[in-house]
Amino acid sequence: MTAQKKVTKAELLAKAGELGLKGVAKKKKSDLIHTIQITEGNTDCFSRIPDCSVSPCLYRAECQA
Repeated sequence: MTAQKKVTKAELLAKAGELGLKGVAKKKKSDLIHTIQITEGNTDCFSRIPDCSVSPCLYRAECQA
């Protein structure tokens, strides 16, 4: 099993830009991840579900740390 790297805020802001999200630069990292998850049509579950079994997940390395 390979270790996943944490997603940087810069990477999240780039993804938010691709999704057309505006005014997100000042959000906390966790709030930004929740906004991205919702925009993509997913549950905003980041750091909210202990023992999550969702895989693959871009945020897993940080979420389940």
